[in-house]
Amino acid sequence: MQKIVLITAALAMLASPALAEESKTTGNAPAEAKFSTVSKDEMFSSKLKGLNVYNQKDESIGEITDLAIKNHQVDALILSVGGFLGLGEHYVAVSPASVNVRYDEKNNKWLASMNTTKDALKAAPEFKYPK
Repeated sequence: MQKIVLITAALAMLASPALAEESKTTGNAPAEAKFSTVSKDEMFSSKLKGLNVYNQKDESIGEITDLAIKNHQVDALILSVGGFLGLGEHYVAVSPASVNVRYDEKNNKWLASMNTTKDALKAAPEFKYPK
């Protein structure tokens, strides 16, 4: 008897999506999911966020705090520059092409460098998050 109840409950759960009201979707969602293979040497945004950026003199000139994505590509890296302990800092948006991000296998960590100075970044137009 217990088996019949479990089978009936399982069939009811399987049938419920067919009995549910037709849902409406908005936007242009793809018809079906497409999957990718990710290799071990690919960069992840979680590794970029918080990464210090150094200049050619090995001076820390900022920190990557965010990524701006446009048309399925990284459009800008948002850097936090200046300030101390969160006071006086401001953000600048820089082209990803201007930042060299590489993996240092010897030290097992990611590095970011840029051919500029801290003063040049401080003088750059400030990026403000849209509200």
